[in-house]
Amino acid sequence: MRLRALLDTDSLGLRLLGGEDELDRTVRGVMTTDLRDPSRYLSGGELVLSGLAWRREPEDSEKFVRILTTAGVAGLAAGTAELGPVPEDLIAACARHRLPLFSVAESVSFATVTEYVVRQVSGERAGDLAAVVDRHRRLMTSGPAGGGPEVVLDLLGSDLDLRAWVLSPTGRRIAGATPGGEAGDAGDAAAAGARLAGEHLAAARSGRRAPHRVLLGNTTYSLFPIRSGSRDLRETLLSDWLLAVEADAGDWPAERLDLLHGVTQLIAVERDRRDAARTVRRRLAQEVLELVQTGAAPAEIAARLRVAAPVLLPGLGTAPHWQVVVARVEWDGGDLPGGPVAQSLLEEVLVDPGAAGPDPADRIAVAHTGDEAVALVPLPALHDDDSDAKAAGLHADALLAAVQEPLSRGLADDGRLTLGVSAAVHSAEGLRGALEEARHARRVAAARPGPVCAAGHEELASHVLLLPFVPDDVRRAFTARLLDPLRDYDRRHRAELIPTLEAFLDSDGSWTRCAGRLHLHVNTLRYRVGRIEQLTGRDLSRLEDKLDFFLALRMT
Repeated sequence: MRLRALLDTDSLGLRLLGGEDELDRTVRGVMTTDLRDPSRYLSGGELVLSGLAWRREPEDSEKFVRILTTAGVAGLAAGTAELGPVPEDLIAACARHRLPLFSVAESVSFATVTEYVVRQVSGERAGDLAAVVDRHRRLMTSGPAGGGPEVVLDLLGSDLDLRAWVLSPTGRRIAGATPGGEAGDAGDAAAAGARLAGEHLAAARSGRRAPHRVLLGNTTYSLFPIRSGSRDLRETLLSDWLLAVEADAGDWPAERLDLLHGVTQLIAVERDRRDAARTVRRRLAQEVLELVQTGAAPAEIAARLRVAAPVLLPGLGTAPHWQVVVARVEWDGGDLPGGPVAQSLLEEVLVDPGAAGPDPADRIAVAHTGDEAVALVPLPALHDDDSDAKAAGLHADALLAAVQEPLSRGLADDGRLTLGVSAAVHSAEGLRGALEEARHARRVAAARPGPVCAAGHEELASHVLLLPFVPDDVRRAFTARLLDPLRDYDRRHRAELIPTLEAFLDSDGSWTRCAGRLHLHVNTLRYRVGRIEQLTGRDLSRLEDKLDFFLALRMT
């Protein structure tokens, strides 16, 4: 905007005191100050608002105006509410330095002037940026030279001072600034991303109109969906990206909202490119899966894996270990096929949580059949006697921790995601067993409550495998018979017998370790254990009774 526009706005109450020939200067911002030397906070083009508290003697005017002129400000507006009329020495100093000078009426606050200038400048910047975005759209649609989402987010930062980034549905940062803190705060940033993704998914499932505004700490974020044209929101909600902006879009003008929606369309082009790039990996996975499921000869499967290895595991050899991960997405009513949704979700879930960029999952191949998705995850070649072999690869608990919070919000009350993870195998002969192992682990996960559950191969050799398949009425009767007397006693006497029982079993029946863990005297612990035995008729020195209590606690 031009300085001249300020005089054309009666509500601002500005009166020109000097510098009529300079009114075509461009105003790029506004700053309020009473510092004697505000130069460190000036970058040029500002309208400076001042109550003149810096002026103690006439010579101060010359010094102050010289500082403003050197900094390249557009003009000075002096308030008259506190010190009365603008001093003649200030008017003269501004005339010598050709600095436009205004007086602000007592009835008009500096906040009113600031709000007007900021609104006008932001509107003009939005218009300029819209033209830049339009040019960038043509670049991106004509080929990969457009630079991807990072370029668009850089434009938002440089032209509109908006800090923004692109997040996956699990909260992983794909492009832009790090959410919730600087790059060094990796844990806080991951937690912030997961929280924002969860809020976005919950808002989208509830049908609330975007942008969704979220308060995280003391900061308000506005979330814009980057969405495809699916007719059923559930088909793409769990795979679509989102644009998070560190600003409150609640009072934005329509022009700025339209601009941000245009930005999401640009980024959607990049997402579509990512999906197209995954076609080869998906096809390889589909071919291997069909061979394994149809009982093809191991030599035929091995030949296909040799073709896949350079694509999925560049530079790590041709005989890697493989893991199989199975995922299933189920919706109430069964009206929507879950396979494609599970495929996109699994591709995202298997990305290293610390990885950034549009597609760091370039070594993961995921196929789908029916409502199930199957991933072939290559690992570096390991020797069977390698001490790290058992610890290598994916673990169900780690996968679950990375995605459970946001995806639970997106699945809401009518959807479930269950995951099963196999052990690593080192040959084509082992893939069929790994697939069945992962499927069986997924069934164990499906027997657990909650919208997002996972189980690993290690649980298939544990009592944990049996517990989910115990009928609900049997579970309730068994736990009630053993634990209800203790719960009732704790409720009446605040005795903490249940926590004591858990700690005693976790300590393998060691009186000393358990007493230390609970910060109790051993005699107090012996009294509590005696009370448990008295109320239940069981003997905690017997292995059978310990096992019954252990299972009862695990089934609650």
